[in-house]
Amino acid sequence: MKKILEVLQYGDLDIRFNTDFDVMKNPQALEDLVPKIAMAMTTTLWGGNEMSVLAMIRSLCIADIGVSVNRKEMIEMLDHATEHLAQAMRDAHEAMARSGITVQTFGPGVPPPKRPN
Repeated sequence: MKKILEVLQYGDLDIRFNTDFDVMKNPQALEDLVPKIAMAMTTTLWGGNEMSVLAMIRSLCIADIGVSVNRKEMIEMLDHATEHLAQAMRDAHEAMARSGITVQTFGPGVPPPKRPN
């Protein structure tokens, strides 16, 4: 098990971050991780707190962009990077549909129905 990102708040202004990934030693690890995270966010993020987890992830993104040296350049880079990921996710969805697999989407906080064993 690897710690992707741990964010702990010890006080009002004491927020600490930790990860097991060393992107300076292995930048490819991030590229390999992104599609896995996207898949988890669309398939396995269940437990009833999806809305809060996604809100915290978005808060981290907003804070990161807000302190960026060049906010517009950062947004353009993210737009470009997510465009390819979004297309890959749409392509995978369409390929599954062509194969006869039914894909159901559930909103945050909505658990999938229980399947009989």
